[in-house]
Amino acid sequence: MRTTDVTKAPMDITKRTSIGAQRNPASETAILDAAEEILRESGLGGFSIEAVARRAKAGKPTIYRWWPSKAALLLDVYHRQKGETFYADTGDTRKDLVAFLEALLGFWRNNGGEIFRSIIAAAQSDPDALIALRDYAVTRCRSSGVILARGQARGEVRDDFDPEPVMELLSGFCWNRLLTGRLEVSPGEIETIVDALITGLSSTSR
Repeated sequence: MRTTDVTKAPMDITKRTSIGAQRNPASETAILDAAEEILRESGLGGFSIEAVARRAKAGKPTIYRWWPSKAALLLDVYHRQKGETFYADTGDTRKDLVAFLEALLGFWRNNGGEIFRSIIAAAQSDPDALIALRDYAVTRCRSSGVILARGQARGEVRDDFDPEPVMELLSGFCWNRLLTGRLEVSPGEIETIVDALITGLSSTSR
């Protein structure tokens, strides 16, 4: 009896295909790689969804399905360049806050600030960009709040406040410096800001 080989050819896992609203990892990587390359080669002036689609060999509908605006895509590129954030844990809340501010302002001085500034600008007129920026800001303040939460656990700062809005105060200082082009902040200035905050939050200042 003649048999028929029905074994299917193995799927080419390098082929990028759209899978609807769910992001295909290969396509996502290709799009983010393309976006970073364009930013590096042409700057923000040469950055567009069309340019990214051409470079990544991806359809514009796919990009817009995953990133509803150029600013949303830029925000993912920014986050990717920034990498995973580790908050210093020296056992001293003051030192940890100083390290947090120095790291953020330092990253912004090394080109990261240009991207983030453009995202903030886009959010003033683009509702989708505003939502993306707002969600990102809330998430970052929540995650960085671990610095103060650790201080509360050690008894260094009061335990009767929510760390998240307090970290928003520090982020506000950084955003102001970014938007007004004053990222060259001296260690003394950072320490003054942190000391003023710590004085108000000290467990001995009740």
